[in-house]
Parts: sequence; C-alpha cells; structure tokens
Amino acid sequence: MKKVQALVEALAAKLYQGRRKGATLVLCLIAIWVAYHVVFGANGTMVYAHKREEHRALNKEIQELKQENEQLTNHVDALKNDPRTIEKEAREQLRYARPGEVIYTLPQPTRKPSTFTAEKR
Repeated sequence: MKKVQALVEALAAKLYQGRRKGATLVLCLIAIWVAYHVVFGANGTMVYAHKREEHRALNKEIQELKQENEQLTNHVDALKNDPRTIEKEAREQLRYARPGEVIYTLPQPTRKPSTFTAEKR
C-alpha cells in the first residue's frame, strides 16, 4: 500500500511539474504576443511614432501656410489702400508705363541643344 501511495505521489508530482512547465510556456507565449502587438499592432508604438511625425509635419505645413496667408493678406491690403503698390504691380505684371516712358523688353535667350546627345545603336 505504501508503494502504491508513493507511486501515486510521484506521478502527481510529475503531473504537477508538467502542468507548471506548460503554464509557464503558455504565459511566455501570451507575453510575447502582447509585446508584439504593443510594438507592431494597429495602435502600437510604431504606428504612434509614425503618426506623431506626421502630426509634426502637418503642423509645420500649417505654420508655413499661415505665414503665406498673412503675407498675401498684407499684399491685398496694400493693393486696396496704397496707390504706389498698385502702380508697381501694373508696371511689373501688365507692362504699363507713364506717359513719355519707353519700356524695353529684351528677348529671352534661346536654349542651345545639348552637345552630349544619346546615340542609337
């Protein structure tokens, strides 16, 4: 009877040890899976870093557009209120001249063909 009891206890110890190893393995696999999803998942740290960089780039673009908008608003205000600005724009863009002035326009230089051309074989 003692032999049977010792055998049962030995088997129970082995079974407990096997279950413990199995549980440890399962917990390790779960931890690896969770860590993978924290880093590479849909809302992981890699996606977060990419979105943060995209946010910075968009904020920079917004600031540049705000500055450009302010410059254009100032230019429009100057065109509405300053006769000198209107005259300057008319002279530059429309080639207007005051009475008695002559505007000389030089022809644009033509491009020469490249001396290095590809040859067909």
